[in-house]
Amino acid sequence: MDAQYGLLFCFHLVSFLNCVFILLKYIFLIFTGKKMAYQKVNADQRAPGHSQYLDNDDLQATALDLEWDMEKELEESGFDQFQLDSAENQNLGHSETIDLDLDSIQPATSPKGRFQRLQEESDYITHYTRSAPKSNRCNFCHLLKILCIATILFIFGILIGYYVHTNCPSDTPSSGTVDPQLYQEILKTIQAEDIKKSFRNLVQLYKSEDDMEISKKIKTQWTSLGLEDVQFVNYSVLLNLPDPSPSTVTLSSSGQCFHPNGQPCSEEARKDSSQDLLYSYAAYSARGILKAEVIDVSYGMADDLKRIRKIKNVTNQIALLKLGKLPLLYKLSLLEKAGFGGVLLYIDPCDLPKTVNPSHDTFMVSLNPGGDPSTPGYPSVALIASFSDGSFRQSRSNLTSLLVQPISASLVAKLISSPKAGTKNDACSPLELPNNEVRVISMQVQTVTKLKTVTNVVGYVMGLTSPDRYIIVGSHHHTAHSYNGQEWASSTAIITAFIRALMSKVKRGWRPDRTIVFCSWGGTAFGNIGSYEWGEDFKKVLQKNVVAYISIHSPLRGNSSLHPVASPSLQQLVVEKNNFNCTRRAQCPETNISSIQIQGDADYFINHLGVPIVQFAYEDIKALEGPSFLSEALFSTRATKIEEMDPSFNLHETITKLSGEVILQIANEPVLPFNAIDIALEVQNNLKGDQPNTHQLLAMASRLRESAELFQSDEMRPANDPKERASNRIRMLNDILQDMEKSFLVKQAPPGFYRNILYHLDEKTSRFSILVEAWEHCKPLASNETLQEALSEVLNSINSAQVYFKAGLDVFRSVLNGKN
Repeated sequence: MDAQYGLLFCFHLVSFLNCVFILLKYIFLIFTGKKMAYQKVNADQRAPGHSQYLDNDDLQATALDLEWDMEKELEESGFDQFQLDSAENQNLGHSETIDLDLDSIQPATSPKGRFQRLQEESDYITHYTRSAPKSNRCNFCHLLKILCIATILFIFGILIGYYVHTNCPSDTPSSGTVDPQLYQEILKTIQAEDIKKSFRNLVQLYKSEDDMEISKKIKTQWTSLGLEDVQFVNYSVLLNLPDPSPSTVTLSSSGQCFHPNGQPCSEEARKDSSQDLLYSYAAYSARGILKAEVIDVSYGMADDLKRIRKIKNVTNQIALLKLGKLPLLYKLSLLEKAGFGGVLLYIDPCDLPKTVNPSHDTFMVSLNPGGDPSTPGYPSVALIASFSDGSFRQSRSNLTSLLVQPISASLVAKLISSPKAGTKNDACSPLELPNNEVRVISMQVQTVTKLKTVTNVVGYVMGLTSPDRYIIVGSHHHTAHSYNGQEWASSTAIITAFIRALMSKVKRGWRPDRTIVFCSWGGTAFGNIGSYEWGEDFKKVLQKNVVAYISIHSPLRGNSSLHPVASPSLQQLVVEKNNFNCTRRAQCPETNISSIQIQGDADYFINHLGVPIVQFAYEDIKALEGPSFLSEALFSTRATKIEEMDPSFNLHETITKLSGEVILQIANEPVLPFNAIDIALEVQNNLKGDQPNTHQLLAMASRLRESAELFQSDEMRPANDPKERASNRIRMLNDILQDMEKSFLVKQAPPGFYRNILYHLDEKTSRFSILVEAWEHCKPLASNETLQEALSEVLNSINSAQVYFKAGLDVFRSVLNGKN
């Protein structure tokens, strides 16, 4: 290979230098020949007193030799405009003709000289006759010099070619077959110690209230690693922030006032935990004071509300609500429809692992479904913020009519007159308010709404063969006035570690086939604002070009079990990577890969773009066994807690390498590693069981599977075989693969539910979420029309996917028939 590179380089180098050599010689001959021609012609026209110019035989011979050499060079170079004509000798139009007997050479002459005339008159053609030059010795010397120079350049070119190939980066594109060692060569440079160092450096910035300092740090670091065009993308958005005075809960019977963490209302308590008190709130809740009876609604399920409304009037009362089991926004919508006026939100200690003691922990939740609440559906760019009249913004300081306040479990125990959540025979006793007791409280919710700037940091590595296809890798960073602990530091340290490993390979000349875009989102704690605004800003481009989204949202929520979440089309790839990772570890517990709703910035890409996603995270097994949606609460997890769960940062390293390998394979495989059949199987599995009105859905799902199997066998199998692969059809195939999930986006879903119906509510549910809501959770509030609407949404999605696959097959067949 080295000799081939050297010869190739030598060929181009010699060709170039030879052209330069001939050009220089051509210029030299023109200049010298023109000067000598002037001298020769002028000598004939001078008086006899100046005849010494013509009497000089050496000078005349030199001029003629130069003319001869020039004529020969022009003939060899293919300049056909200089033609030989032995039959005639043209007169140039002068009254006098000069007859010079110079060895029978009779060139045409002009008053200005022959070569200058050729330069000035492009249509002028010289016709002359000549005999061979007097001697061949000069020609032999000339050829010998050219041969020596060419030999030297040939040897010199081989040396330079070898040096360039062995020491300089190669920009040659990928051949379509990926070296299996390539990914490992990149990933082996990822080290746990580097991730730990990066994590600790980021934690030092957490003390700053200005999130711009963190954004600048990330941008500087990514730029120094070589990432291309790293920049800030800013949006002016409406944030709901805690009031300088914390919210309070007061018992009417005793007049005792408590802060959300259960501590008495006092100046001393505020000083001890001022930040915890301020950031224990529900962003975008209604504000005000409400005095009413507290009614225990447990988890706020439809059955709970049905039971309570039979025995009590709930209008303008305060619901005592447990977090979990269903999306918070959905449960709040049910409470709002039922007529409640306020909500005290808490986490039952029995729902958490025994290693966690949140009795006095306060937390934050966001009631924002996504994006800037004042600009729903379109980006909140800086230009919009410049309009003082606010004509482009909706006045939405709160997104619910309910007063919502998160409180600690210790405060709940005081409200129900229970010392704490008890344990009997190692069984946890849930917190409950006795039905025969009445508790009247006064709750005060205080927040402020302000326009603030949310900053995203975005950079990329341009793809080599498909630069218009994007794999987006997203983490998030701390946003001022939010309450999301230190998980953002883990997220940012992991994505930075992968960038470092990737760019070390890119600097040596390699590039992925598709573009990889790295994003650090801002405003995540307030409802994924940064990612939503960026997605709305570039929606048209992203709808067409995004291939996949890799989420690195909250990588470490425990340390006992790896918990991957992936779209159905990517689950097979995740299984392969996880199994390969297991072969490198001594202990590898069984991993359950599922498609469930997750928290974080992947939300927009799943529900508005229909993009396949992958996320790796470590969890506690007990937490997975408990109620879902507890992760909606944002706790103030300290940096020491992260380091306690993963002191060696080996778990961080594992997540970085697993995520990195998936990124590299999606970005570099000729055919996208998506599985069409897995989508059809997932649809059929969601319709299993004793479910009413599903006969038509099952029939449509069967046709979807048939089309997916044909597509898989007729198109994907040959494309994945390099021997059968047709390069002109790969792009068509990948376009179909990347848009498969878009068919499953329904127009509208219940609050908190995914619009992408391929994702379940949790791992305990294996049915379409909107059908679950229609069948079970909305029985007392929904009519038969609601169920029929949900069934129609699912049926249309399955039919759309089946038509999509069939149309893809028809396109390929028509292309094939057209070629034949």
